[in-house]
Formats: sequence, C-alpha cells, structure tokens
Amino acid sequence: MSTTPINISDAESHVMEVLWRAPGPVVAEQVVVALSESQHWQTATVKTLLNRLLKKGAIAAQKDGRRFLYHAVLPREAWLARESESLVQRLFGGRIAPLVAHFAQRRGLSPADIQDLRKLIDGLEGGARDAR
Repeated sequence: MSTTPINISDAESHVMEVLWRAPGPVVAEQVVVALSESQHWQTATVKTLLNRLLKKGAIAAQKDGRRFLYHAVLPREAWLARESESLVQRLFGGRIAPLVAHFAQRRGLSPADIQDLRKLIDGLEGGARDAR
C-alpha cells in the first residue's frame, strides 16, 4: 500500500465499517444487507462505492466464481487516527482541550465521561512524570 493517505468519503466510510466488522471477506450483497436499515442503498450504489474503494486501494477483491469477495486493506485504526487528527487540526488548531470543552458545553459530560477523562489525564500526567 502506498504512503499517500487514502481519502474516504462519508458514504464510503459506511461500506468500510461493514468490511472492518466482518470476520472475513464478504460479497457485495452482504454489504447491501448490512447497510439496508441505515442507508437504504440499492445494490448498484454499494457496488459503485466498492469500486471507488478498490481504485483508492482501501479494499481488495478476489474473484470467487461469478462474484467478488471484498475485504479491507486500510486498517480502521489508521483511518481513524488520520480522520481524528484532521478534525482536531482543522477545527481546533491542533489542540485537544478546546475539542473536549466544545463537546462538554454542547452535549454535557456524563459522570462516566468525566471519570474516564480524569483517568486519562492522570495516566498522561503519570507518564510525563516518569519520562522526566
């Protein structure tokens, strides 16, 4: 796979999520079924998205008789890291604190969210102390 980042559209990301969750390669019809409740896409739409993802190198396909079996090549973690970094850079100047503040003000944080953030900060501070 090339080192050039693969840009995945919102529609393509729905297809990728199906492939990432699948225990093995899937046929286009399985993707259609998996997305039937949330997207209501026709088979032709899914096949178009699969072909776009193939051309981008995000997925691979192998011929199995008269059909193709598709699987993700782009790891979800790599895509998620790139997308989240892009979001933080684009909307918050690369800073995490304003992102958290934005969500806290707009949606509020549950007690569990606050506890998780405290654990995260404590762990990060502990790691910073250990590095000194």
